[in-house]
Amino acid sequence: MGGRHLYLAPRLGPRLRSLLDSADFLHMLTDALGSPLNVVVPDQIAENLERFRSVYRKHHLSGQVFYAHKSNRSSALLRRLAATDAGVDVASLGELQHALGAGFTPDRITATGPKNPEFLWLAARTGVTVSVDGGAELDQLAALVRAHKLSPVRILLRLSGFETSGVKVLSRPSRFGTPVRELDALLKAVDRHTDAVELTGVAYHLDTTSVAEKATALEGCLQALEECRSRGLRPRAVDIGGGFGVDYLAHGEQWERYTTELTAAVLGRRPPLTRGGHGYGLRDEAGTLRGALGLYPAHRPVAGARYLDELLSQPAASLGGRPLAALLLEHLHDLYTEPGRALLDQCGITVAKVLEVRAPDTGAELLVRLALKANDVALEEHGVLMDPVVIPRDGTGPAADTGQEQVAVHLFGSLCLETDMITRRTVFLPRRPAPGDLMVFANTAGYAMDFHATRAQLQPVARQAAVWRDGDAWRWCLDDQYWPITLPGEPH
Repeated sequence: MGGRHLYLAPRLGPRLRSLLDSADFLHMLTDALGSPLNVVVPDQIAENLERFRSVYRKHHLSGQVFYAHKSNRSSALLRRLAATDAGVDVASLGELQHALGAGFTPDRITATGPKNPEFLWLAARTGVTVSVDGGAELDQLAALVRAHKLSPVRILLRLSGFETSGVKVLSRPSRFGTPVRELDALLKAVDRHTDAVELTGVAYHLDTTSVAEKATALEGCLQALEECRSRGLRPRAVDIGGGFGVDYLAHGEQWERYTTELTAAVLGRRPPLTRGGHGYGLRDEAGTLRGALGLYPAHRPVAGARYLDELLSQPAASLGGRPLAALLLEHLHDLYTEPGRALLDQCGITVAKVLEVRAPDTGAELLVRLALKANDVALEEHGVLMDPVVIPRDGTGPAADTGQEQVAVHLFGSLCLETDMITRRTVFLPRRPAPGDLMVFANTAGYAMDFHATRAQLQPVARQAAVWRDGDAWRWCLDDQYWPITLPGEPH
């Protein structure tokens, strides 16, 4: 098969497709602000929120959608959400300060993640809801409330270690939360601190794409709420965290073809597809394939709001087999969700300028050096295989996949390190790139844009711009200058 049709085309929604079609605009932005450059689309995050809200309405559920702030540090995206009815989940003191400064009121903020005393104090002082990971953290929070004479703090108890009866499904271990088998001791701690905390619900955090595992955890949380009620407590919310996923690729058949060819390459049945024989978790042991493919399932037709809908439709085996959504509704429980990656779907791109293109040997893959570092576009850090779109300097628009033999390249960053590879794999592009062209990595807003960015070797991190559509034209401003009251056509 060679390199034919092994390009992994990104899925592009209407806004991102329009943006990538605006070649002159993207070149102008990069010339003005430098490479690398992150570009966010605030209006898209509001549209994604509405998709999640539609699932709530479908199942007649009340509750809140909390944006997982850690997935992107953009002020523009955060401020755009503050203008909606969404909440925000913060996981550090800085994120809490950012959310308050962006316009979120404390009743729309939940504090999760590891917490230092300063983070806990500001959360308690402002009155945000705190997701408590264990008895020690609960004791620390209660002591702060008493010492500073604060009002009781709303809390969620984050639980872990769920399992079902019958066909056994275990939720994977998590360092976040208290094992559900220790709920009794945790509730006794709540009883000791009734003057300092108010129990409003339970929560879980699972780093998995498995619907069955998440359904098991939600079922366990419903049982935990019943235990709370039997003790005279009145919590009503279940926070099911995030992990709803994103469908990154435009064509499922490209994903299937690529992973099939990667397996053949690992077994030596075709030319290598990666530099240095990297197998993404697969290995050849005497002609037998071993290991597991350690990649994000980049083609996920059921992701985001659709994933939430599927989860809520799962039957609760230990609770009469009723759908989980029906049980939430019957008991008048509020549903809290914390989408990060899913809420940022189609909300941004990372743009890099091509600096150098050279062929080390006749017939070998081209070496393409970009004006960015691997950590500036951390798709591979999260196991996401998705290829960039080439925007030629001549203004002809994105290079299209013609179906002909594609150009094999290796993408390198600008650090003086052999390991500064944008991708470990060979990338097959629809055309040969040239110095001055742009390579656009689409859909990077969720974790791939700034989560791993560094200033290594005193090289710059990407500047960030916010863009919006104004009639037939795109307008822009620096990310921290964007506010929801920004007027179309206003000069910047």
